[in-house]
Amino acid sequence: MIEQQGKFDWMLRDLYDGVPGIEMIVVLSADGLRIARYSGDPDAADRVAAACAGLQSLASAVSQEIPTSDGDMKMVLIEMNGGYFYLMAAGPNAYLAVLSDVCCEPGRMGLSMADLVARIGPHLTSPARRNGQTV
Repeated sequence: MIEQQGKFDWMLRDLYDGVPGIEMIVVLSADGLRIARYSGDPDAADRVAAACAGLQSLASAVSQEIPTSDGDMKMVLIEMNGGYFYLMAAGPNAYLAVLSDVCCEPGRMGLSMADLVARIGPHLTSPARRNGQTV
């Protein structure tokens, strides 16, 4: 996963520089492995990626209860004391997660993340794995 970091730096820096208040950006696989990060501690990015796997699974399960839903999670936003957490589907088996402070405006962040995913979504993919091996 480390070799991927350079491939994504400029893309993630664009988002980081374009939206005030971002603390950390993480690109992760559906099974919770960090593909890349921008800003923040690497160990924290790994913990965020692992937590995101459960959150995206939960969001997909809940979406099954909406009769008109196709079951795919598009975006999750969590507001906490001190900041926001955003998780967005970013391509096949890949997600984009952002942690921000309270100064960050959620609408602007959502639009900026969607713009990033639309521009680079094909690059934000992770091959499916089974038993720790790429399939």
